[in-house]
Amino acid sequence: MTREPATGGGLTDAQENVLDEIDREGVDFLRLQFTDILGTVKNVSIPAEQAGKAFEEGIYFDGSSIEGFVRIQESDMRLTPDPSTFAVLPWRQREAGASARMICDVIDTSTGEPFAGDPRHILKEVLGRAHEMGYTVNAAPEPEFFLFEEDEDGRATTTTGDAGGYFDLAPKDLASDVRRDIIYGLEEMGFEIEASHHEVARGQHEINFEYDDALSTADNVGTFRTVVRAIAAQHGLHATFMPKPIARINGSGMHTHLSLFTEDGENAFHDGGDEFDLSGEAKSFLAGVLDHAPAITAVCNPIVNSYKRLVPGYEAPVYVAWSDRNRSALVRKPAARVAASSRIELRSPDPSSNPYLAFAVMIQAGLDGIERDLDAPDPVRENIYEFDEDKREEYGIETLPETLSDAVDALEVDDAITDALGSHVSEKFVEAKRAEVADYRTSVSEWEKERYLETF
Repeated sequence: MTREPATGGGLTDAQENVLDEIDREGVDFLRLQFTDILGTVKNVSIPAEQAGKAFEEGIYFDGSSIEGFVRIQESDMRLTPDPSTFAVLPWRQREAGASARMICDVIDTSTGEPFAGDPRHILKEVLGRAHEMGYTVNAAPEPEFFLFEEDEDGRATTTTGDAGGYFDLAPKDLASDVRRDIIYGLEEMGFEIEASHHEVARGQHEINFEYDDALSTADNVGTFRTVVRAIAAQHGLHATFMPKPIARINGSGMHTHLSLFTEDGENAFHDGGDEFDLSGEAKSFLAGVLDHAPAITAVCNPIVNSYKRLVPGYEAPVYVAWSDRNRSALVRKPAARVAASSRIELRSPDPSSNPYLAFAVMIQAGLDGIERDLDAPDPVRENIYEFDEDKREEYGIETLPETLSDAVDALEVDDAITDALGSHVSEKFVEAKRAEVADYRTSVSEWEKERYLETF
C-alpha cells in the first residue's frame, strides 16, 4: 500500500500502529463507522492508503442525510477515526483484499467541537461526569437475537429451522454451527467470549462477551450486531435484534450489568459487610435507576415493538423493583464470587436500543441517585409475576410504561435524563419516536384483519 504523505504535525503512536497493521493485513479498504441517533450504524468507505489523511484531517460527509443529525444548511460534518477501534472484518474474502473498520467521533465543522448529536459523544460526556465523581464505569450487556430462514427472494421469514430450547445441544440446536462461526468472527475482532447458548424461544440465541469500560462496550455492541448479521447471512440466515419478532413467545432482551470502580481500581459497589454485599454507593446508584426507570425506558426500549416484549408472562421485567434472588424484578443483584464482580443488572433494555444512548441514560440515572444520596427500597424476594394488583400496591411496586408513547411522555419530563442526552438529541429523539407512534397508530395489522374483516 502507498501511504498518503502526512500534511500536519505527524501521527500518534496508536495511529502509526494502525497504518502498520493495514500494511501487515493487506487491507484495501477502510470503513469509517459512526452511529445515528436511532442506533443505526453508518459508514464511509475509503481506500486504505487514505488512512493517514483520515487521522490528520478527518473525513468530511453530509450530516443532513443522517437521521436526526442536522438541517441541510448546516450539514458539513467530519469523522475522526478512533485508532483503538481498528479491526479487520472477518467475513471478507482475503484473496480479494481485506477490509477493516474504525469507529469514529463526529465533529461539527462550524465549531471544531464534538457534534452534540453524536451518540458516542453523549456517552463520553456522561462518563466524564462519572470521572469527575471519582469513578470509571464498566458494563456487560447480554444481547439476544433470533436466527430466521430466508425465502427464495432472500427476504427474512420467521421460520426458525430449529426446535431448541434454553441451553439445548445439537441436533435440536441446528444453528450451533452458525453460533460457532459468529464466535470465531468476534474473536478475530478482539472480543473475549465468555459463553454462548440457545435461548428459551426457538431460533433465539445469546453470546456473552467479557465486560469492559462502558465506551468500549458500547462500541462492541454495534460491532456485535454487525458481525452476527454478516455471518448469519453467509449461512443463508437472517439475524434480527427485533425485541419481539414472534407473538406469544419470549422476546429478546439486552440485560446490562453495571459497576463503578474507584480511581485506585476498587469496586465501588462492593461492601463485604453488607447483607447483600452492596455498598451505600451501589444502593444509591440502584435507587437512581429505579427512580428514573420510566424515562430511561424510552431510550432502552425505543421502538413500538419493544412493548410487545415488556408484558407480564414472558420473563421480561415490567415491575420497578429490585431483588437479590429472582429475575422478576427490573434490577437484579447477581451473585458475585469475588469483590471485583459486584454489580447490578438492569433487565429491561432490549437490543434495538442505541447502545451509546442506552448506557448514557442508565449511568446518568445511577449517578443522579448517588448525587442525591437516594435510599434503595427493600429488595423483593418473592416472584412478582405472581403478585396481584393489590399486593403490588402493598409493596409500592410500579410498572414500566406500557407503550412507547407513555415512555416518551416520561422522558420529556425527566430533566436529569434529558440533560444527559442534551437538547439536540432529546429533541430529535422525541420527534422521531412521536412520528413512529403516529405511523403505528394509523397502520392496520394482520391481527386486526384476521379478527375483524369478516366479522364486521
